[in-house]
Amino acid sequence: MCLAVPGVVESVRDESGTRMGRVNFGGVVKDVCLAYLPDIAVGDYTIVHVGFAISKIDEASALATLKTFEELGLLEEELAELREDEPAGEPPR
Repeated sequence: MCLAVPGVVESVRDESGTRMGRVNFGGVVKDVCLAYLPDIAVGDYTIVHVGFAISKIDEASALATLKTFEELGLLEEELAELREDEPAGEPPR
């Protein structure tokens, strides 16, 4: 379905001039481009769509969104899609 999913930033790094980070989506951790959000920091919540952090949000909004996704039966579907995107045999960084 490819919804924009909220997650919490666990790390931030520079990768050849592009801000990248590891974002945790309820236990699924993915590399995300942070270029659109130059002020985002570890511990902040962000909305991510197709690998790009597109908006910083507060924790209450992130948790409410995740709860709504779960109630609608969409959360597990989205997390499954995120898991499928992880390269086989490659551990998270």
